[in-house]
Amino acid sequence: MQEQEVSEKISEVVKEDIWGSIKEFLDIGFHIGQGENTIHLTIGIVLLLIFSIFIASFLLKGIRLFFTRKLDEIDKNKFLSVFKFINYVTFIIVFFVILSLTGINITPFLAASAALLVGLGLALQELFQDIIGGILIIFDKSLMVGDVVEVEDKVGKVVEIKLRTTRAVTRDDKIIIIPNHKFISNSVYNYTQNGKTTREYVQVGVAYGSDTEKVTELLLQSVTSQTGVLKKPKPFVAFEDFGDSALVFSVYFYINKSFEVPILKSNVRYSIDKLFRENQITIPFPQRDVHLFQSKK
Repeated sequence: MQEQEVSEKISEVVKEDIWGSIKEFLDIGFHIGQGENTIHLTIGIVLLLIFSIFIASFLLKGIRLFFTRKLDEIDKNKFLSVFKFINYVTFIIVFFVILSLTGINITPFLAASAALLVGLGLALQELFQDIIGGILIIFDKSLMVGDVVEVEDKVGKVVEIKLRTTRAVTRDDKIIIIPNHKFISNSVYNYTQNGKTTREYVQVGVAYGSDTEKVTELLLQSVTSQTGVLKKPKPFVAFEDFGDSALVFSVYFYINKSFEVPILKSNVRYSIDKLFRENQITIPFPQRDVHLFQSKK
C-alpha cells in the first residue's frame, strides 16, 4: 500500500510539473503597460487565436456545404461571394474576442465600429439592396441565365448573375449591367420564365369597306409563311376595333425565339404589305373630316 501511495504521489508530482511547464511555456510573451491597461500577448493566446480561426473555418465550411448541397455547380459558385463576406465577419469577431482575452478594452473599438457601420449602411444602402436582391434571385431562382427579360423598356438576354449585378446582352449586342435591386423593387417582364414559347402580334388597319374575311385570310398567310412561327399553337386573327380611319386587325402568332422578335415582326409586316397590294386591300392614311362654318356678320 505504501509503495502504491508513493507511486501515486510521484505521478501527481510529475503531472503537476508537466502542466506547470506547459503553462510556463504558454505564458511566454509580451506584457505591455501596467495595471488595468496591461496588454498580455502570449504564446497561449496566439495558439488560441489560430485554433479559433481553424474551428471557425471548419464550421463555416460545413454550413456552406449544408446550404448548397442541393444546388448545381453554377448556383454554388454564385454563393462564394456571400460566404467570403460571412467568413470575414466571423474572423473579425474572433479577433475581437482574442483581443479581449489579452486584456485590451475593446469597448472603444466596438463603439467606433458601430458608428462606422451605421455610416456605411446609410452611404451604401443601395449596394446592400443589390446584394440582398442577388441572394434572393439565387435562392428563389426567379431569374436564370438565358432568360429574356425586359427592364425599364430594355430587352436583354441574361448572360451572368452576380451577387450585386446581373449582366444581359441586348438585341443590339450591347451589354447592359442591371443592379439586382431592380428585380425586387420594379416590375420585370420575363419572356421565358414559363418556357421558351411566347405569343406576339402585329397590328394593321384596313380601309372601311374592305372584305374582312379576305383580310383575315391574308394576315394568316403572312405569318404562316415565316420561318420561326410555330404551327402549334396555331396563329389567329382578331378584329380589334372600328378605328377613326380604319378597321383594326391583329394577327397573333407563337414563336420560341423571343430575342429575335423584332426581325420576325418586320418580315411579317413586309409580307402583309405585299399581300395587301396584290389583293387590292388598302391601308388608309389617317383621315379627319373638317367642317367650316361661315359666321354671319
